[in-house]
Amino acid sequence: MTIQLKAITHRGASCIALYFTFQSALQSAVRKINGIRWSHTQKCWWLPFDKENYLRIMQSLQNIARIDDTSIRGMLVQQPDISITTRIPAAGNNTIYSKIPGLKETAPANSRIYEINKEVLTKMKQQLVLKSYSPSTIRTYMNEMRAFLEAIKQHPAEGFTTERLKGYLQYCAENLKLSENTLHSRINALKFYYEQVLNKEKFFWEIPRPKKPEILPKVISKERIADLINSIENVKHKTIIMLTYACGLRVSEVVSLKVNAIDGQRRTIFINRAKGKKDRVLSLNPNMLIMLREYYRQYRPKYYLFEGQNKNEHLSERSIQQVIQKAKRKAGIKQEGSMHMLRHSFATHLLDKGIDVVFIQKLLGHNNIKTTLRYLHVTNKDLVHIISPLEDIEALLKK
Repeated sequence: MTIQLKAITHRGASCIALYFTFQSALQSAVRKINGIRWSHTQKCWWLPFDKENYLRIMQSLQNIARIDDTSIRGMLVQQPDISITTRIPAAGNNTIYSKIPGLKETAPANSRIYEINKEVLTKMKQQLVLKSYSPSTIRTYMNEMRAFLEAIKQHPAEGFTTERLKGYLQYCAENLKLSENTLHSRINALKFYYEQVLNKEKFFWEIPRPKKPEILPKVISKERIADLINSIENVKHKTIIMLTYACGLRVSEVVSLKVNAIDGQRRTIFINRAKGKKDRVLSLNPNMLIMLREYYRQYRPKYYLFEGQNKNEHLSERSIQQVIQKAKRKAGIKQEGSMHMLRHSFATHLLDKGIDVVFIQKLLGHNNIKTTLRYLHVTNKDLVHIISPLEDIEALLKK
């Protein structure tokens, strides 16, 4: 096993990226490295570029895999004597430039968060947990808040005004080039801290939110779904893909399914505490039930329906995402899309069949009907009846 270390620019900063072929044991070891994060855009694990993080990677992984650091070794030689220069948005549109030569003496050993802000994440996580936010939301809010604290360095977070936060968010948009979705996540995290932790009521009323692009759901045809399923030989993987499409499940719902969620006599599947902490019951197609029984006979799962290498843990979401990408390549499917594409296709194909959108909303577990209505933009139920005006003039065209 080989891990390749590369220098990349991510979110406007230099980072050490880890690239390797997926293996469960290696993935588990990488995830345990303090402060490491996954980048969906760069498709790699990363840490801020400094010698301390390099040594942390080497100490954590050198006995597990061969580490190829040839591309960054020269850069690391220069690293210790470099002062850290950071742009900190101030009130209005001005920017403060702070040079901090003694970073190691003033910052905690495992991050770039300064002593003055070291309690921020602790208090924020406590409030998130007490308010029963989901693990994924807690993880997102903590990551976004950590990025903010690393950017402001020795400036106290609680002293930021609304105007200064506007300057910071403008910096994120213009200099870091953060996407609209990432900006929304960062605003949500900051809003939670200032309003829920510091109790600054209506603190974010004057801060505008970026307009999100109207991106249509990624959908493939029923025929391509069949090609996708037929390309998979592994019974476990085929069952996962079939079940996701058959019931329109989220990938987080699939991996967390327990064996007792399947009721064979009633032909139902129970989705426990899904997104928004909502339960729902879905029906199982007879063919899907046959597939599930075949899978159970072969694998005999004990607790989680789809177990990982450790029998006490479920299969990781990343493993399933790799399954569908491999299946897409084998089936010759060129369209972009992850496991969520199966959920989008499920909803769209039901609309194509004339199923009421309110019923589809219940099947998908959406809180707001507007979320479900976006599938109206990709269904071809009505489009097939529209005759192009080109047909009206075909007789007049020169052959």
